[in-house]
Amino acid sequence: MAISEEGRSKGQLSLTMSLRIRHIAVRFALILALAAALPLAAFGVVSILSLQRGTKESVVVGNRNVATRAAEEIRRYVSANAEILKSLAATLTDTGLRTAQREQILENYIIDLREFREITLFDEAGRVVTSSRIGSPRVSVPKADSLISVGGVGMSPIHLDDDGLPTALFTIHLTRLNQPDGWLVGEFSLEEMWRMVDEVRIGDHGYALVVAPDGTLVAHGDPDKKALVAQALNMAGHHPLVTAEPLSDPLAEYVDDSGLQQLAVSNRINELNWTVIVEQPTSEAYARAMALQRQLIVAVVVALLVMVGVGLLFGRQFIAPIFKLQQATQSVAAGNLETRVEIGTEDEFGQLGDAFNTMANRLVELQENVKRQERQAMFGRVVGGLFHDLMHPIQNIGNNARLMIRPDLDAEAQQSAHHVIERELGILKRFMDDVLNIAKPKPLQRFAMDVNSSVSEIVDAMRGQGESAGILVEGHFASEPLVIEGDRFSLGRVYRNLIKNAIQATAAGGRVVVTTSRVGDHAEISVADTGSGIAPDRLSKIFDDFVTTKSRGLGLGLAISKQTVEQHGGTITVQSEVGRGTSFTLRFPTRDDLSTQAAAS
Repeated sequence: MAISEEGRSKGQLSLTMSLRIRHIAVRFALILALAAALPLAAFGVVSILSLQRGTKESVVVGNRNVATRAAEEIRRYVSANAEILKSLAATLTDTGLRTAQREQILENYIIDLREFREITLFDEAGRVVTSSRIGSPRVSVPKADSLISVGGVGMSPIHLDDDGLPTALFTIHLTRLNQPDGWLVGEFSLEEMWRMVDEVRIGDHGYALVVAPDGTLVAHGDPDKKALVAQALNMAGHHPLVTAEPLSDPLAEYVDDSGLQQLAVSNRINELNWTVIVEQPTSEAYARAMALQRQLIVAVVVALLVMVGVGLLFGRQFIAPIFKLQQATQSVAAGNLETRVEIGTEDEFGQLGDAFNTMANRLVELQENVKRQERQAMFGRVVGGLFHDLMHPIQNIGNNARLMIRPDLDAEAQQSAHHVIERELGILKRFMDDVLNIAKPKPLQRFAMDVNSSVSEIVDAMRGQGESAGILVEGHFASEPLVIEGDRFSLGRVYRNLIKNAIQATAAGGRVVVTTSRVGDHAEISVADTGSGIAPDRLSKIFDDFVTTKSRGLGLGLAISKQTVEQHGGTITVQSEVGRGTSFTLRFPTRDDLSTQAAAS
């Protein structure tokens, strides 16, 4: 089924209005969401920053506590065994003990204390006095400058024994009766310290490690990194918390050798000058904070989406009455005064819709009044024009008809009266033809014709009328043929009407100049006079029906002329200046093919 142009236009208008409603509703929702998003986003940012800062502080404090406890346990462990060795030293300095008794005491200590693998007593010169070890002792008196003091007991740097376990030497300088009495050296196993470090766990992937004063790694809780202890790796170049000087804030986030981001805190064991470091991957340390952060972001996004959805819903409901009114206004502006709106609410929009409907009803009434007044005015103009154009010929016909019935009228006078009646009847017939042609234009019969010859015939025919009025009618024609396709008779009436109007508008002594020329692929005919001209406010209406600048007539001449020109595919324009004259210009497309020119000739 074919869709009418009106239906298509209405459909396009409906689609356009729907798109506009949707676009404005989206903007309304976005504005509403933005208004809510600013404080919500600010709250979200502040909350996330606060959460990150609080979580980091909490994690750091917790890890520091773990490092502190681990350092304290290691200190106590080492100090307790140092005290044991001091107690043994006090026993051995008893003056009543023989060498065999001292050896028995050492063997008993080795049996009771697993941390000591060997305890050997040396004299002041460094010679073995007695030892818990059967055979030659493995230990010797270490150099004093390599020892650190642990509660008055010298402790050597940690080293790995043949089994790959950490050991250190405890050394006590013995005195008897305030005189030097040799050295007591114990080989102290730190295997228990390794187990203590292994038990320090934070989460699933957080471990502790112990670093010696020179930066050597002596223990590590990560099973995958225990080989680094066997390698005696110096951590000074591998960890930011291993430095020669104590740090003011022993806290760091760094990327380890395996590429993991680590959070590390340290605690120094001042008595031993060891450093206990507890580190944990940041992904695990801040996992809860990241989860809460994601939940907060999701909550903010969901809140914004809900706000946008609510804005879209209420935006469409809020804006829909406005677009109903706009659509109705455009419909009324297009001439459909029967348009009405139904808002369906009792708020300001409903009142505005009622006001619009009242306005539309009033416009209908005003339109009917205007139409009625226009009909009356048009009827008056038509009646006036008919009266002026018909009264004179009818009076002439009546007067001459009465003359013809007079018995005393001679044959010549009767012939003259008959001629007047025939002339006036011809005028009436032409007038009726003009009126009929306005209502129902006659079809044209087009033939090839030369503009120069057709215009020159009319100019020659109108010269006599111009001379009677004291006006010179001139013709200037193109040197080349101007061939168009047209109805010679109907175009002749147009030329004649324009020249006649020019003569009537020009005072005696003036001129009417008719010119033909070629302008591109068009033939141009100009009729110019030196008359009174036409006022600008009337110039735009002179081609309308029943509009005339004369004191009498219906004003059909120029309307018929314009209609005829346009039927030929041409145009007619006018230029005028009051007091200097008027110029009408006609343009028609030319036919330059030889067959058409031959037909015209």
